[in-house]
Amino acid sequence: MAASPLTRAVLEIDEYVASLGWDQPARLFALVDTAQLRAQEPTLADRLGLSDDPSAGPLTPIEQDELPAGAPLDEFLGTIAWPDSVAGCALSVERLMLPPSAEASVPEGMSEKQLAKWVAKHPDRQEVRMTVAVLRDGARDSALRLREKDSATDVLTGSDLVPGLAEALAATFAE
Repeated sequence: MAASPLTRAVLEIDEYVASLGWDQPARLFALVDTAQLRAQEPTLADRLGLSDDPSAGPLTPIEQDELPAGAPLDEFLGTIAWPDSVAGCALSVERLMLPPSAEASVPEGMSEKQLAKWVAKHPDRQEVRMTVAVLRDGARDSALRLREKDSATDVLTGSDLVPGLAEALAATFAE
């Protein structure tokens, strides 16, 4: 059992996205209070199977529309404003990652596009799916899943695994 409602929501999203396989687009989720959803939107709660599910967690992830193709993620996140009924949000995104030992060999002066190509060809690269969630109150959590260890038992969780993405998501709640 996950330690907190936010960790539980992150792992639920990770499991859902994992069921879709790899090479997926980024996916954005609103996190809403389950009890509030049942009370204020009973029809939606029924459609989501929450009305009679005693095991439903305190936070319910609701997938949002597909992110616009080709738009830089940071620019897109800067356009989001959540209604008061949304307690938090989460994003699941796949990226290539290098181990810290490879970072010293990154050539200087490359454009973002050149760097992406260089990383994609690097023999030590790893594909990773990051699911990061934040709440309005500042709480944050994340889950990392490596493609080469694609198992629920090998998912790493923690609040500071992807701090830049967590900051960008938290900014979507700034007034």
